[in-house]
Amino acid sequence: MPKTLLYFVTEDWYFCSHRFALAKAAQQQGFNVSVLTSVNQHGDIIRAAGFNLIELNIDRGGINPLRELRTLYQIWRVYQQIKPDIVHHVALKPVLYGGLVALFCPAIHTVNLIAGLGAIFTTNSYKSRLLRPVVILLLRKLFRRANSHMIVQNREDYNLLVNRLLLEPEQVSLIKGSGVDSDRFSPTPEPPGQIRMALVSRLLWDKGVGEYVEAVKLLRQKGLDFTALLVGEPDEKNPATVSAEQYKTWQEEGAVKCLGFVEDIAPVWRDVHIAVLPSYREGLPKSLLEAAACGRAIVTTDTAGCNEVVHNGVNGLLVPVRDVRALADALEKLILNKPIRQAMGVAGRAMIEKEFSDRHIIAQTLRIYNTQ
Repeated sequence: MPKTLLYFVTEDWYFCSHRFALAKAAQQQGFNVSVLTSVNQHGDIIRAAGFNLIELNIDRGGINPLRELRTLYQIWRVYQQIKPDIVHHVALKPVLYGGLVALFCPAIHTVNLIAGLGAIFTTNSYKSRLLRPVVILLLRKLFRRANSHMIVQNREDYNLLVNRLLLEPEQVSLIKGSGVDSDRFSPTPEPPGQIRMALVSRLLWDKGVGEYVEAVKLLRQKGLDFTALLVGEPDEKNPATVSAEQYKTWQEEGAVKCLGFVEDIAPVWRDVHIAVLPSYREGLPKSLLEAAACGRAIVTTDTAGCNEVVHNGVNGLLVPVRDVRALADALEKLILNKPIRQAMGVAGRAMIEKEFSDRHIIAQTLRIYNTQ
């Protein structure tokens, strides 16, 4: 009898961008696939793929106790009704809430993916400081549950779970990202004309968006001729979001060209020369993997996740976190040196084909499903 596999993800767009190909591969292996998520604009895509879509009223950034209890009850009802054999929890809130519910459903096997440790661990707001010790205690309890397996995306998170939360190494798998469609994101020659760079991300301060804008201003003061793109929009559900007012100010100043959200990002990478992401911390940044697949040199920070994608001096340049001057210097180096940019782009594409194509990543995850 086919096993039922349930994906629990907070946002339907995130499922489609990061887990859709994996779910299709699982379906092709014979799993009955369901998706539990909030439905915004991608419900028809999920249903058209033959997945059972279950809508969940969940606030990704919410902490209202009554609303969160109602959400937990909804999750419990779903787990009781469809009785999944395996639930794949994706990101911190589904891991915590789904894990709590699974404590009362001992037959369910859980696969828990933490794609970076989220705003609770990376920001120092009052809300984050309040929740952090509670989250750590919950993680210790949930991850030691029988029938539970963890997936992390970088070595730092792996070491945290094994050394700080004291999980057994066999309970944790390091799988680097969600994979890249290396056919869709294919290498192309650099575009002619003025140098163009792009930061593609949700507009959060901890993505280094502010440092990027300031570095661009420094380079403008030096008289360099280039275009700097900012691709993405603020995320009001995240405490680290850039405000709408700040975004409007950047648009009016004109140092960076603000494109907003772009659904199909592959043409963006084909139309630029340099990818930028000065993030404070990542799980594994999909935007940089896609840029590398397109043969673009990268400038990013020497921090968890980012330094899994870039080998300094090989396929890009690493700079310290929050260091605007170092970021500007690295960008200047690539703006002025075409042979270095192109050699880094070739190296990045080779790395994607060897380590990060979706075929590799999907195969590793399916092996975990088949052992549950």
